[in-house]
Amino acid sequence: MMTTPITFPCPAKLNLFLYINGRREDGYHELQTLFQFVDFGDDLTISLREDNKIIVTPELDDVPMERNLIYRAAKLLQDKTGCTQGANLDLVKRLPMGGGVGGGSSDAATALVALNLLWKTNLSLDELARLGLQLGADVPVFVYGKSAFAEGVGEKFQFCEPAEKWYVVLKPNISVCTATVFNNPFLTRNTPKRGMEICLNSPHHNDCEKVVKNHYPEVEETLMWLLQYAPARLTGTGACVFAEFDDEQSAQSVFAKKPQAVSGFVARGRNISPLHEFVDQLHKQRNLL
Repeated sequence: MMTTPITFPCPAKLNLFLYINGRREDGYHELQTLFQFVDFGDDLTISLREDNKIIVTPELDDVPMERNLIYRAAKLLQDKTGCTQGANLDLVKRLPMGGGVGGGSSDAATALVALNLLWKTNLSLDELARLGLQLGADVPVFVYGKSAFAEGVGEKFQFCEPAEKWYVVLKPNISVCTATVFNNPFLTRNTPKRGMEICLNSPHHNDCEKVVKNHYPEVEETLMWLLQYAPARLTGTGACVFAEFDDEQSAQSVFAKKPQAVSGFVARGRNISPLHEFVDQLHKQRNLL
C-alpha cells in the first residue's frame, strides 16, 4: 500500500460564457456554458489508511463532516466499489467559497479521481462523473478534465479547445448565493439555444451578470474597474469576475493595480485540467504507488 502522502491539484474553472435558455418544470434551468480550467486552485494531500476511515482536515466552519463534499465523494466511491481502504485527506484552500470558480466541486472531483487511482477501484471516468453528479452539477466537468461546452443543467458535454488566455480573477469581499440568482424573477431565461461553434465564435456574456450586479454593488464596482483594462465579465453566478489578456505580463500588470479591498489571482487558461496532467505523470511513475 502507498503510505507516502501525495498532493493533487484542485484547479479552478471559469465560465467563459453562461446563457440561460429556460426554466424546467422541476425548477432547474436549461443553460449553455463554456467551462475552461486555470492553473490555480486548491491542493488535496492524500495518504491511505489500513482501516476504512475517511478523515478530512481541516474541518470547515459550519459544515458538518457528512456534508463536506470531499468526505461525501470518498464515501460515495467506497460504497460504490466496496473498497475496504480509507484515507486521510488534507485540503489547502485557496479558492474563495461562493466565488463561482468551482472550488468545492473541484475538491470533490479531485477526491474521486485521486482515490479511484490510489484505491485501485478502477472506475471509468463516465462512472466517476455519474457519482460526481450526485454531489453537484459542476463536479462531472472536473472529473473529465477537459474544457467543455455544456448544455442541459450543465451535464451534457462537448469537449472543445478555446484559446488559452491569461486571466485576472478578482473577488470582492462578499459571497453570492446561487439560489438567490436563479430564483430572481428578473433573471434572463429566454436566450435562444445556439450550436457550439456559433457560441464559441460569438461575443461572450453571462446572463446572470445583470441580476448579480443589481443585488451586489461590490461586484458591479469590481467589474467596472476591470473593464478599464480588458474585456471582463462574471463567472458562474459570481462573486468572482475576470478579465482576459493575451500574455502574462499584461495580466500581472493590471493585477498589481487592483483595489486593496478585493482578493484574486492571475492564472493561465488550461484546456486539459492540471489534475489530469498530474495523474498522467503518476501513471508514468508507477514506483510512487
